[in-house]
Amino acid sequence: MGLILPSLGRIIIYTKHMAEMVEFYCGYFGYASRQIEGDRIVELCPQGKGLTILLHPASKAQKEGQALIKLVFDVEDVAGFIRSAEGKGLKFGSVHRADGYVFANAKDPSNNSISVSSRAFALLKTDRAGE
Repeated sequence: MGLILPSLGRIIIYTKHMAEMVEFYCGYFGYASRQIEGDRIVELCPQGKGLTILLHPASKAQKEGQALIKLVFDVEDVAGFIRSAEGKGLKFGSVHRADGYVFANAKDPSNNSISVSSRAFALLKTDRAGE
C-alpha cells in the first residue's frame, strides 16, 4: 500500500481583531465567513480554489504580525486588483517586478504580511511553453 501524502488545506491566523479580519478577507479577497455556534474559530472559505483561513482568537501574550509567513494571493492582473482594492481602502506598497511576474505587499488588520502576485500565472505560461 502506497504512502498517502497530506495536502495543505487550511491555515490558522491568530488575531485580536476578529471582526476586522473577517471584513478584510471577505471584502477584499471574496472569502465567505462561517462560524459554528459556540466555536471560537471563524472559518473563511474561498469562493474558488485556495486555502481555507481559520481565524482564531489570539491570547493576550501573543504578538500580532510576528510570524514569519506571508499569505500570497494569486492574481493575474495585479495592477487591476490593486486599483480595485485601493478604491475600497486597502493600500499596497510598490509593485515589484520579478522573473516574469509582478507582486505587491500589504498588511491585514492584525499586521500579517500579505501579497498579491502574478507568479502562478507566469509559471503556468512557462509550463505550457515547455509542452
